[in-house]
Amino acid sequence: MALPSPAEAPGVTKRIPVLRQFELIEAVKAYDPTADEALLNRAYVYAMKMHGSQLRASGDPYFAHPIQVAGILTDYKLDTATIVTALLHDVVEDTSATRDDIAAMFGEEVASLVEGVTKLSRLELQAEHTRQAENLRKFILAISRDVRVLLVKLADRLHNMRTLKYVKPEKRERISRETLEVYAPLGRSIGIHSIASELEELAFEHLNPTARTAIERRLEALKLEHGRATDGVAREIEQALSEAGIPARVYGRQKTPYSIWRKLQRKSVGFSSLSDIYGFRVLVEFEDDCYRALGVIHRAWPMVPERFKDFISTPKSNNYRSLHTTVVGPGGLRIEMQIRTEAMDRVAEDGVAAHWAYKNKSYGFDQAAMEAEGGRDPLQNLRHLVQVIEHGEGGEDWVEHAKLEMYLDQVFVFTPKGTLITLPRGGMALDFAYAVHTEVGDTAVGVKVNGELKPMRTQLQNGDVVEIVRGSKREAPADWRSLTVTGRARSAIRRHIRSSERDEFQKLGKATLEQTLSRAGKALSEVTLKATLETLAIATEDDLFDAIGRGRLPANRVAETLFPGLKGTLAAQPDRKRIGDAQARLFVRGGGLTPGVSIHFGACCSPVPGDRIVGILEPDTGLTVHVIDCQKLADFADDDSVWNDLQWTPQAEQGVAVARFRATIKNAPGMLGQVATVIGEAGGNILNLKMALRQSDFFDLDIDVEVTDAKHATTIMAALRANPSVDTVERARG
Repeated sequence: MALPSPAEAPGVTKRIPVLRQFELIEAVKAYDPTADEALLNRAYVYAMKMHGSQLRASGDPYFAHPIQVAGILTDYKLDTATIVTALLHDVVEDTSATRDDIAAMFGEEVASLVEGVTKLSRLELQAEHTRQAENLRKFILAISRDVRVLLVKLADRLHNMRTLKYVKPEKRERISRETLEVYAPLGRSIGIHSIASELEELAFEHLNPTARTAIERRLEALKLEHGRATDGVAREIEQALSEAGIPARVYGRQKTPYSIWRKLQRKSVGFSSLSDIYGFRVLVEFEDDCYRALGVIHRAWPMVPERFKDFISTPKSNNYRSLHTTVVGPGGLRIEMQIRTEAMDRVAEDGVAAHWAYKNKSYGFDQAAMEAEGGRDPLQNLRHLVQVIEHGEGGEDWVEHAKLEMYLDQVFVFTPKGTLITLPRGGMALDFAYAVHTEVGDTAVGVKVNGELKPMRTQLQNGDVVEIVRGSKREAPADWRSLTVTGRARSAIRRHIRSSERDEFQKLGKATLEQTLSRAGKALSEVTLKATLETLAIATEDDLFDAIGRGRLPANRVAETLFPGLKGTLAAQPDRKRIGDAQARLFVRGGGLTPGVSIHFGACCSPVPGDRIVGILEPDTGLTVHVIDCQKLADFADDDSVWNDLQWTPQAEQGVAVARFRATIKNAPGMLGQVATVIGEAGGNILNLKMALRQSDFFDLDIDVEVTDAKHATTIMAALRANPSVDTVERARG
């Protein structure tokens, strides 16, 4: 999509010459002698005709933009259909031309590509919040079907960024941020580092000009300080390699300001601590020469420990292959070396575009050549994002998952059978499991790393052999999301948790409705729910039980809909005696209950009918009733004389006891209200709330609740655990 065309900005008016028609044709024919010259000529003329007198923000004729985009793509030696698409990529959106017109004049292949680019352009015109979620989803799906759509879009964005200074200031930040967050990472995901790097630098210049200027000044100062030391390094390397019989081309390079800025942010170190601001690229002819050259360099200069990486034997997922090492060069200066073949260098710079070639009297993407070089399907990374989409839930969560997939550095690990799995740096067992298969992730219960059982939180390292220990059931606790870094794993776990939570809510809702009906002497099995579902406008029985379980629909209302005669009667509860110290002898029986001995229930564990109980007889205190697993009982473990076996009486089964729950709850508005609603819907009555510990994200709470028995207490805890606002909940035990 071309940028909008407000009045020309004041200031610089220097123009970049537009490729003339014959120049563009010659550029394509130089690498593809079979190119359809007539098709290219028609597209060039048609673009100029359709855009007519339209102007860009710079004041240039509008048709200059698609021609420049086509020119960028000729630098990457792309096929004729892609070049024609670049020339026509704005005509459907910005002129009267239609897709049918394009198909009739230029063929179905070009029409399909133009349509794909046009759809992406229209997504960009949507509101900010919609583009960042649903439209980004559509964007990824569109470019995953044909990588050429993305290549045209990247060239389109690159030319727009080169002329961004002519755009109104309020739009520059949005466009630059979108470039950094979406386009540059997508470019790197298919290996086109040359475009991605330029996009990053152009966006950085607009987003943070102060930081960029400061870094450039530091780089200039370093050049003055170390210039002489580095000037001769290339010659020294070439000479050392030549003496070893290894022809090589060596040249120096300096990190870009944005890459330095990213490293300063990521590593939280000072500028002076960065070890690879200066680097040299060593290009040789054959793969074997890469390793021979590495040996020569390590003999000439001491290597920095733990700074060697072999991306030849284990390529990055975007097909990047190279050896990396850092050595201590002249004057003690640390220098990064990249060693690779000329072919690897082209893939490193041009990515997927490096594999368009002339073969068998035709020109196009050479899949066989790419695979012969050990490369992967160029769309594999985009398909990973598609999997995140399929397992995601939309909105900003999905956007963050997608960015995780695009941004993070990589480590390389292996399955026990030797299959290579690429993960983001910091990846853990669950990231590995979901990278293998969703089913493996859903059933993971443990992990072996290099043959040893390890915690699930263990960060995997390059070369690790990872074996997932699987269970028979799908288990994905909510806190497992903190044990992942990939968007794919987090989306899958979130989806599984939502499914599990729904099952819990349905069970809770059905049990709540059955209890409500039981109090009125009715049974759920007596009726059909079809009419009630229609009355309440609910689609299925599962949806009904889910709504009851979540507290969105009172069970009383459903019961009254099923049995209209119950209306107004369900709120009445049978009278129950409060189980307390005053009438303790009515509720417990057993040894130690001699006349005159006072009995009271331990506040430490709050026994309720159904709990297994014991009594502890102490001088001056009397008999204290405890739950059998109360922590206080450890104080009396060595004195059998104070222990008394107790049981609940039948009267206790008709009483009401107080159970104390200890819960950890999210610290956010409305959370306590949710907890109270859940307890009330489960038939509990809150008597007291006490906040034990409050932090920024969670707080601990003691809740005293009236319950009928231990089973009722368990039901309430299950309801609370199913609520997303509750992290943990247990009965108090001392």
